[in-house]
Order: sequence, then C-alpha cells, then structure tokens
Amino acid sequence: MEPVDALIQERAQMDGPLMDIRKAEYDAPAVEMLRQYVDKTLAKVDELEQKVNEVEQFYSSSNKKQPNSSKCGSVVKDREKPIPSIKRQQQDAARREAASAKRMQELMRQFSTILRQITQHKWAGPFLEPVDVEGLGLHDYYEVIEKPMDFSTIKNKMEAKDGSAYKNVREIYADVRLVFKNAMTYNDESDDVHVMAKTLLAKFEEKWLKLLPKVIEEETWRKEEEAEALSNMQLAQEAAHAKMARDASNELCEVDMHLEELREMVIQKCRKMSTEEKKKLCSGLSRLDPEDLNKALEIIAKKNPSFQATAEEVELDMDAQSESTLWRLKFFVKGALESSGKSSVSMGGNDYSKRKREICDARAKTEKKRGKKLSS
Repeated sequence: MEPVDALIQERAQMDGPLMDIRKAEYDAPAVEMLRQYVDKTLAKVDELEQKVNEVEQFYSSSNKKQPNSSKCGSVVKDREKPIPSIKRQQQDAARREAASAKRMQELMRQFSTILRQITQHKWAGPFLEPVDVEGLGLHDYYEVIEKPMDFSTIKNKMEAKDGSAYKNVREIYADVRLVFKNAMTYNDESDDVHVMAKTLLAKFEEKWLKLLPKVIEEETWRKEEEAEALSNMQLAQEAAHAKMARDASNELCEVDMHLEELREMVIQKCRKMSTEEKKKLCSGLSRLDPEDLNKALEIIAKKNPSFQATAEEVELDMDAQSESTLWRLKFFVKGALESSGKSSVSMGGNDYSKRKREICDARAKTEKKRGKKLSS
C-alpha cells in the first residue's frame, strides 16, 4: 500500500462522506472516497478564502476612506443603536427617495406658478421661443451666447419623460435666469429687449426669494437624510462583514477539525514503519533547527502525555512511538527540511551510513539540549 504522504499530495482531488471512508477498508474504493472527500474540503476552503478576502477588502477600503478611525469605530460608537440589514437599508433608501421626490414635485409646482406669472407678463413675448437667429440676421449670436435658452425649452424639459427632465427647482431657476441674462448680454443697455429682460429678471428674483426658504429647507433635509442613510448603510455593511468574518472563522475551525480527523484516520490505516525508515527519521530529526525540533517533540508529546518535550534532556525510544506518531514525524521533518533548504536525502537516501555515527536506531535513545539540535 502506498505511503500516506503520496496519497495526500498526489491523489487527494475529489469529495465524499468521511463516515463512509472511516468504515471502509483501505482499498481502491476507500482511496476513491478519500480523494472525493479531500476535493470537497478543498472546495470549501476556496469558498472560505473568498469570504476572507472580501472581508479584508471591505475593511481595507473602509480604512482608506476613514484613515483616522478604526475599522470598527463607527460600530462601537453606535453599538447600542439597532442596525438594520443591508436589504432593509436599501428599502428605507427607496422610501426616502420617493418621499423626497414627492416634496420636490411640490416645490416644482409652486415654481411653475412663478414661471407662469412671468411668462404671462406683457413683456415676455421675446423670450417665449428660441431666438430666430437667421430670420433676424443675428450672425454673431452664437459667438456671443454660449448656451441659448427660452421658456418653451424650459417648459419642454420640465415635462420631459425620457430622463432629461429637471431634477430640482434650482436647475429650472438657473435656466430662467439664463434666458434674461442672454438677452441682456447680447443687447445694449439702451435696447428695449435688454430693458425688458432686466425688468422681468428683477420680478422673477423677487418671487424666487419667497420660495427660496422652502428650497433650502428641502435641500438641508435631503443632505441630512443622505448622510444618515450613508452612515446606516456603512453600519449595516460592517455588521454584515463582521458576521461573515465570524461565520468564516467558525467554518474554518470546523474544516480544520475535519482535516485533523481525516489525517488521523488515514495515518491509522497506513502500513507500519520499517526499522530502516525509523533510522532515516532519526537522521532527519538530527538535522532540524532548534525551533523545528521543539515542534517535532511536541508532536510526540501530543500522543504521549508522559513524554516531557520541554525537559532539559529527552530520551526518545522510536519503537515506543505509535505508528501515527511516527508518520506524523516523518511528514513534519520532511517538510521542515525542505522549507529550510536542507537536503532531505537523509530521509530516504544513501548517505546515512556516511555520518560519523548513528544518532539512533530502532530502539535508540536520543538526547535534546534546550535550544540545540538533537545530539547523541
């Protein structure tokens, strides 16, 4: 039967129920179920990685927007305030937008009354339709006037249904002023059109000032609502991502538990380690740096409570260790040596006999000095 490290590293690609694997004999069907289960676990890990990346990206962007506040600052500040869900926030935003649009429509209705009073004035005639540039021979009109405007254009834009309509009364106010300003700009002060435009503009401004307080009130109200909605949405997003982070953490712990259970189950089904392999394992242990050596001894202590991994001197009897512990040590030592750049040939090569002396054999006792490598 092939070694477990080869099984895990080369064949673990599919999914399947762990309980069935645990009950099955270690044959081809069991290997297939194992491969299936590992693939399912890997897919779950990929899913959790995406969640973690999303949470990290959210808080990273939040920190950039608010460099002087912690990523959870607003949540802590308003933790006693109920935080509606993002969906609820979106629904509330839609209702606020509808209410604001209704109020703006009322302001526009009142503005229309002012507009009607101005357009019905006896001097409003020259401004009701676009200027007949060609008919009047005004060849330089477009050189002087950048944006022509008239009341028929304003009326059409107020009634437009294609999305080009005015959004608020200030936009209409600006175009009405433009009608008169254009006339005053193009015509001399002594010209009748200039005088008519100046007179009507003054009357319009007078009426506008009466409506302006309501306009300012609505604008202030809208800004406050938008600020509150933005704050609430941020709180809801932070709460949602905090929950996502908690859920991902719990799921990661669960996956880790399943992987540990799977690892233990696979190791238990592995063949017994030969005497030669134990010797090579001892050789590998002797090559570990102090930090990895401590970790290796902790692996032994995990399955053998009586083993004092932190003692000044440690006696290690390889034959006294369980098969699962030996295989765990082999996987760990191999990985540690490879990551540290050391040759792992001693784990399976021919240079073992060339060493000055054997560090341990099948029943060797090995000492470990604190902070140093294993020595004979």
